[in-house]
Amino acid sequence: MSLAIDLTRFRVLSFDCYGTLIDWEAGIAAVLAPWAREQGLGHTAEELLVAYADNEAAVERELPAALYPQVLAAAFRRTGATLQAAVDDRWAQRLAVSVPDWPAFPDSAAALARLSAHYQLIIVSNVDRAGFAASNRRLRGEFAAIITAQDVGAYKPAENHFKALAAKLPELGVAREELLHVAQSLFHDHLPARRAGLQSVWINRRHDRPGWGATPQPQGEVAFAAEFRSLAELADAADEAFAADARPASA
Repeated sequence: MSLAIDLTRFRVLSFDCYGTLIDWEAGIAAVLAPWAREQGLGHTAEELLVAYADNEAAVERELPAALYPQVLAAAFRRTGATLQAAVDDRWAQRLAVSVPDWPAFPDSAAALARLSAHYQLIIVSNVDRAGFAASNRRLRGEFAAIITAQDVGAYKPAENHFKALAAKLPELGVAREELLHVAQSLFHDHLPARRAGLQSVWINRRHDRPGWGATPQPQGEVAFAAEFRSLAELADAADEAFAADARPASA
């Protein structure tokens, strides 16, 4: 694979988790879909995710200090209002506690293990500490740092995560230009990473589906150094780049 970016010059990869490593759309839809059926709604899972997207982003903007389970419950109630259907406490709580049930993408754990042979790994996630700990039992990742919304008192695309990330680098002995951000969401990650002056690569998990799903459409100029359809593709590219870098030059 020929890339416009030299993957061997980075020492740390920072990762969004939900949407990139964990299939949050499957997890959310697993609650929204049966609720919609109970309410007699005819919406598809994709339509429910689209309805949910802006409501979660709005709650995160308005309640930056709320823990993620509270965000999920409030966003679900707002989604019900958007669709003119009731979300009672039972359903709101069901989504609020669902994060540990959200599946990892099939390639996530193995790709993280492969990437850890070349880089230190950091999590930069819109979730609380307990939620990520539950998800990491699926990922089995070894991370040099874990930065959550609970730690920084805000949700991406606010800049708090990326300020905390920049502050962490000196502790790891890493320069800013040696960090590469890895994420699916253009809205939550690539826009604020660009504002923070960080290079990023897009894990385009929705490459085979139109639209934005549970993620709001990005507003503004988006830039990323490379695009991959999966984390496994990034791991393949990194393995290839480091192998080529290790080969002796031809005589």
